[in-house]
Amino acid sequence: MTLSRARGASALLLGAAVAICGASTASAQAASPPLADSIGIAKARADSLRYPYTAGDVQFMSHMIGHHAQALVMAGWAPTHGANAEVQRLAARIINAQTDEINIMQTWLRDRRQPVPEAKSGPMKMVMNGMEHEMLMPGMLTDEQMKELDQARGKDFDKLFLRYMIQHHRGAVSMVNDLFGTPGAAQDETVFKFANDVQVDQSTEINRMQKMLAFLTLGISAP
Repeated sequence: MTLSRARGASALLLGAAVAICGASTASAQAASPPLADSIGIAKARADSLRYPYTAGDVQFMSHMIGHHAQALVMAGWAPTHGANAEVQRLAARIINAQTDEINIMQTWLRDRRQPVPEAKSGPMKMVMNGMEHEMLMPGMLTDEQMKELDQARGKDFDKLFLRYMIQHHRGAVSMVNDLFGTPGAAQDETVFKFANDVQVDQSTEINRMQKMLAFLTLGISAP
């Protein structure tokens, strides 16, 4: 082989080696996350540790599931008990909103490996002084009130539904206030947002239902 050909072959080999090294470096860079992403992940983990959930959060989410479940039963009666169109629209909104919220609460508990209550209307089991008790959450209707509502029809149902749902919503708002007043609670982002939404949405619905009830009592349709 002549000297010139040997030099040409060496140059080709050197170029191939450089190309391979360059490709390997690029592959390694692509496989490694950018520094900004690594910093973002570390910050998210730090925030998660800084704002852990508490026993108060777990209790709130657990108890609100049963509370919402009773509202679904009440609202589900509107179409079958002769409710007027406006009350039926309100009941449908309550069903849509609170069904989604039950899913949020159950998922939150499941993700944290906490017991997940079924969406069942009725008293909640609570342990006090080492003894298990069944208690209704604030605003929930008693068995007698539920029976009274179930037996009502037409305008009587409308009035009773609004009166009892106002009571029910006020109870939910009081549960949120208790949560926000519990030291360390509601720091978890999902719990805070959910509780705040419940407080705002149900307070707004209380005002609306009060107006609807006033118009029904006067025997006129709400504007």
